[in-house]
Amino acid sequence: MDVPKLQSSLRLIARGLEELAAALGEPESSEDERTARVIEEWGRRGLTQKEASALFQRHGFAPQTTGGWARGDWVEIGEDGLRYLTARSHAWLEQHS
Repeated sequence: MDVPKLQSSLRLIARGLEELAAALGEPESSEDERTARVIEEWGRRGLTQKEASALFQRHGFAPQTTGGWARGDWVEIGEDGLRYLTARSHAWLEQHS
């Protein structure tokens, strides 16, 4: 199996799919715009894991993004088991508004 050739082919397919997705609709919002919308919609309330995943998906992120945000100190899990945005998330939104 020619692994480098397979990797190259997969990258070409991925680029083609990106172009196809772009052609199907309106221009996609930037990551910063989508991040701002997530933070605005989330607010200061706690979300279950399922709710947080659904929120990220609605704004074009993978449902697993909550875990990455938790590792990056953007989300924390409260004693009640719900996910809350940290001060870092709210400060980011203020800086980008």
